[in-house]
Amino acid sequence: MCYELLRGRILDGTYGPGYRLVFDQLAREAGVSTIPLREAVRRLQSDGLVEIVRNVGARVAVFDRSQVEHSLNVLARLEGYATAISAPLMSPENIAEARAINDRMIEALADFDPTAFTALNRRFHFSLYAHCPDRHLNALLESEWARLDHMRRSTFTYVPGRARTSVREHEHLLDLIGAGADPGEIERAACAHKIATAAALHQAKTGTP
Repeated sequence: MCYELLRGRILDGTYGPGYRLVFDQLAREAGVSTIPLREAVRRLQSDGLVEIVRNVGARVAVFDRSQVEHSLNVLARLEGYATAISAPLMSPENIAEARAINDRMIEALADFDPTAFTALNRRFHFSLYAHCPDRHLNALLESEWARLDHMRRSTFTYVPGRARTSVREHEHLLDLIGAGADPGEIERAACAHKIATAAALHQAKTGTP
């Protein structure tokens, strides 16, 4: 209960980056003792959502763009593998559903809203590996996406130009899946797609071409 409560408030922005988690205050609000709260904070620290700072105590983690890039690169490997093992399990109807989401993303380019576009992007990727039979891998993906959601509302806020290229890469990925391409090729394409986003973010941060 305490874990879900704190995690939910962190992810929905109620407790923003740097927010101090004062155990006595939280215990009064939740109507529990501090013991389950401390256990919840330890779990959230393992998730990367909470950090312990000397002379400050527990607080909601504060991230910079370098950490976002790192998480995107980790997610690239997870997504590549998950998409590859999900692809043979996707029916033509499943592929059509994913393509419909990507079509909505293409339509959204005209009146671009980074946050709304990111929500559609999330739906697109989860529609691909929703068919992944590996529950542990699914949990890792969910956790990494949640961590990214906390770290930034939208990568496309920093690199809006990446959005148009991203939907083209989605189309290519769906074409590979629909054609029954080799899983290794699908994995490389899915991984490269996410790594390209991390690279665009790095270029925006450093000003490199």
